[in-house]
Amino acid sequence: MRDGDVRRAAASVATCGVLLAALAACGGAGGERGRDGTTGAGSEGGRSSPRAAAATRVPGVGDRLQRRIPAASRQVLAVYGDGKDSADATVVLYAKRGATWDRVRGWRGHNGKKGWTAEHHTGDNRSPVGVFTLTDAGGVLADPGTRLPYTRSADLAAPRWWARSHWHDFDYVIAIDYNRVRGTPPDDPTRPEGEEKGGGIWLHMDHGSGTSACISLSRTAMEYLLRTLDPDRRPVVVMGDRAALKP
Repeated sequence: MRDGDVRRAAASVATCGVLLAALAACGGAGGERGRDGTTGAGSEGGRSSPRAAAATRVPGVGDRLQRRIPAASRQVLAVYGDGKDSADATVVLYAKRGATWDRVRGWRGHNGKKGWTAEHHTGDNRSPVGVFTLTDAGGVLADPGTRLPYTRSADLAAPRWWARSHWHDFDYVIAIDYNRVRGTPPDDPTRPEGEEKGGGIWLHMDHGSGTSACISLSRTAMEYLLRTLDPDRRPVVVMGDRAALKP
């Protein structure tokens, strides 16, 4: 959820993507969830048997975005936003086995505090709708055992002048490949499409409310994803509010 260039000295609103802006509130509460952020039973939530939700398409994703999932992808992290202007979301990991997409696990999480947009730009506090690869990870903490390239760095730590609830946001992060160079550390500031398009959008640890553009999840969820996502399976994230995902 860091959306901008990271200069920790900056005294403006924080974009969770670049530790350069001040805390633009990764804020907004989620729905019902367990201690580890896992969702309850439901069509896209819960921890029911993976085979029970097997489908030949990623559930809730229409033709437009379904076609953007690379043919070689065998892992999809689907982020189902509660609404266009909502900061709350359900996040579900699917794995492809043969011709079917099996539901692996799901959690409650957060997205941009103002919701979603198909035309994301710096400072709009909305998460971008789309399909993006997941290729690089990192964090303040040691690598928990991920197959993704992992960069450990104290430079990723949230500034201590941010609210205490945000101090551990970047203990673990997975870069969402939106306007960034794949194969670089998550905090690489290069923006191939220009600064106005934003960047530094990550999966990272949750602080209980909406973000500047990132997707936030519980520590348990982040550790699970870091240990489960496999570059050989070409993982991608499909993200947006439910209405935007369907067409």
